[in-house]
Amino acid sequence: MVKKYKSLQVIAASALAISLTACGSGGDSKSTASPAAGASATPATGKNITITFQNIYPDPTDPKNGMLKKIVADYQAKNPNIKIELDSLNTDQQKLKLKTQAASKEVPDITVVNPAAQMQPFVDAGLFAPLNDMVEQNGLKATFQEGILNWYSFKNNIYALPDGNNIGVVYYNKDLFKQAGIADVPKTFEEMVADVKILKSKGIQPMAIGEKDSWTGSFLFMNVLLRTNGGPGFLQAVVDGKKTFNDPAFTDAVSSFQDLIQAGAFQEGATSFDYNAGENLFKTGKAAMYYMGSWATGGIETSSVNGKVGVFQFPTVKGKGNPDEFMLAPGSAFAVSANSKNLKETKDFLNYFMLNFPKEAFAVKGAVGLAQKVDGDFKAAGYSDMAMDVLGLFKKVKGGDLAFDNTMNPGTAQGHLSSIQNLFVQKVDAAAVAKEHQTAYDTNKK
Repeated sequence: MVKKYKSLQVIAASALAISLTACGSGGDSKSTASPAAGASATPATGKNITITFQNIYPDPTDPKNGMLKKIVADYQAKNPNIKIELDSLNTDQQKLKLKTQAASKEVPDITVVNPAAQMQPFVDAGLFAPLNDMVEQNGLKATFQEGILNWYSFKNNIYALPDGNNIGVVYYNKDLFKQAGIADVPKTFEEMVADVKILKSKGIQPMAIGEKDSWTGSFLFMNVLLRTNGGPGFLQAVVDGKKTFNDPAFTDAVSSFQDLIQAGAFQEGATSFDYNAGENLFKTGKAAMYYMGSWATGGIETSSVNGKVGVFQFPTVKGKGNPDEFMLAPGSAFAVSANSKNLKETKDFLNYFMLNFPKEAFAVKGAVGLAQKVDGDFKAAGYSDMAMDVLGLFKKVKGGDLAFDNTMNPGTAQGHLSSIQNLFVQKVDAAAVAKEHQTAYDTNKK
C-alpha cells in the first residue's frame, strides 16, 4: 500500500480541492444518492436480527453522534425485525478493542478502520468482506469523491467506506487572542511559539490537545515535519531508502516541536486528556488554539464558542514549507466483518447509512470535510463564517502528507506514537528521538 502513496496523495489533494469548491461557494454539487436515500433495504427474511455497529461517535456534543442515532432509528423503524446495537468508543479505545476482537476473529458486524497501512493487516488476515457489490446498489458509489475509495481498496476490492476527507487546520479563539493583545494569526511557527508565550503570560491556556490518544500529537508533529522537509514525502523517502530518520529534516522537526511544548503551549497533564476532553477545553473557551482535522468544525460550530472562532493554515517552520500543503486525512471508514452471521443484512444497513450520511450530516452542521458529495448550500443553511473559512482552505490545497500511522507499518507507527507522546512528558534530545524512530523502522520493516 505504501507504494501507492505518491499517486494517491495527488488523488486526495485533487478530491479535496475540486469536489468541495462548489460546496464552499454555495454551488449545486448534487449527491446522486438523494433520490434513493430514503429507501429502506429489504431484509432477506423476516427473522429478528441484531447488527453490531462499532463507531467512534461517543461524544453527545458532537453533531455526528445525534446524526448516527437518527439514521439508526429511522432504519429500525423501517425494518422492525432488525436491531442495530451501537458500540460507541473514542478512537484509541476503538483501535485497541478491534485489535483484541481481530485476534479472536470476533470482529463486529460493522467496525471502524483507518486507511492504507492501518487497515492492511486486517485485510490481509481476511477479516473484512469486500464491498464492491454493495457500493453499486442505489447509486452509492457515485456519492463518493473521485479517488477517495482508493485509500480503502486492495487488489481491486473495496473493503471500507469513509466518513470524511479532511485537512489539518489551526482553530483559534478570536476573543482570547484579542484579550492577550495578539492582533493577527501567526504566519510562521516561530511567531506561533512567541504567541504561546504571550498567551501564557496573560493567564490564558495557549493550546489544547487530547494526547492520551497519542495520534493527536503525532498529527501535529507531522505538520511540522511536512514544513521542515520542505514539502511532502519524507516517510516515502525513508521507505525508498533515500533518507533515514537521522535526516536533518526530522531532527529539526523534533526540535521545533519541542520548542512549542517547552514554551508551555499545552495544558498540564496533556497525556491524561483523551481526544474529547482535550477538544472540549477549546470548545468551552478554555484554550486559545486547537490544531485538528477539519472534522472538528461541526462540533466547534455547535459549541459555546461558535461565532468566536477563526481558522488559519499551519505556518512555515524555520522559513521552510508551503502553507498550502496540508496534512491530508482521508477519514476513518466503516468495514464489514467477513464472518458476519448476517452479511447481507449488514451490507444493506451500511448502504442505507452511507446514502443518508451526507444529508443528515449537512442538517446538523457536520458536513464540512465529508468523503461524499453534499447536496446543499452551506451558507444558506446557516453554516458559520468559521465553517465557510474552512471550506475556503480546502480550495487552497496543493498537496500534503498522510498521518504517520496511515503510512508506515503498525510496528513502526506504534514506536513513533510512543516516542512523540513522551515529548509531552519530558524533553528529549532530537538525535535520540530520531534513533528511536530508526530502530523501530529497522526492526519492523518487511
